[in-house]
Amino acid sequence: MITIIPYFFAVLLPENGDLVADSIAIRKLELLEMQLKEHPYRRGRPVPARLFSFDPNHTTAAEWQLLGLSPKQAAVMIRYTAKGGRFRKKEDLRKMYMVTEEMFQRWNLYIKISPGDTLPYNKYAPYKFTKPKPVLAALNTADTLQLDSVKGIGPAFARRIVKYREALGGYYKKEQLLEIFQMDTARYNAVKDQLILDKTALRMIHVNKIERNDLKYHPYLKYNQINAIIQFRKQHGNYSNIAELKKVAILSPETVEKLAPYISFDHD
Repeated sequence: MITIIPYFFAVLLPENGDLVADSIAIRKLELLEMQLKEHPYRRGRPVPARLFSFDPNHTTAAEWQLLGLSPKQAAVMIRYTAKGGRFRKKEDLRKMYMVTEEMFQRWNLYIKISPGDTLPYNKYAPYKFTKPKPVLAALNTADTLQLDSVKGIGPAFARRIVKYREALGGYYKKEQLLEIFQMDTARYNAVKDQLILDKTALRMIHVNKIERNDLKYHPYLKYNQINAIIQFRKQHGNYSNIAELKKVAILSPETVEKLAPYISFDHD
């Protein structure tokens, strides 16, 4: 029946051909979504994928499933765009771990990314290019997907930033990114203004309570330095300020300076 409708309207209403074609396309998609709801995943076997034109920045979870993703994979795509992630070009889809190369090639001709992403579509209005605003990410709380959306970072550096952040206990200055493997000055300068720094998110080192295991993975300290901090405390009592920490002979002034923003001298 659906295949007859375009011919019928084209004969009766030739001047409204575009409107009719759009209406039919929408109806077809609605029918496909109804099929998906009526035939959910059964016994681990997904509904066969369908192909249709789609904008990945505005695709619904049901549509992602129609394209071949599982419900969990579709949810990841929705979270990515909901948090501000954007696909600027087709190839950006390859960055998503659930999109295989075979899947990308199958979708390729159907991916239609709108140049005016934030504007309502009007095919009769002249297009005016609007430079996209840079994506901002909170350096101490962003996950890898959010960091990957920052221009110049990419998935590999997003993972390194998060891993080093966990080891440090958070970043107290952006320049600490230069301590990450293969983060050079050029890349750092390209991304630093797209990152927001919140020092309140730091994980503090309670120097009067810590034991060896609490600091064994800290990138600023070696095992013998951790041991010296604890032994000095046992011999001389609790630390009261940074000046007392500097009395630990094995700690260089540079090391103490780097640790200072993380140190808490509480006695409770």
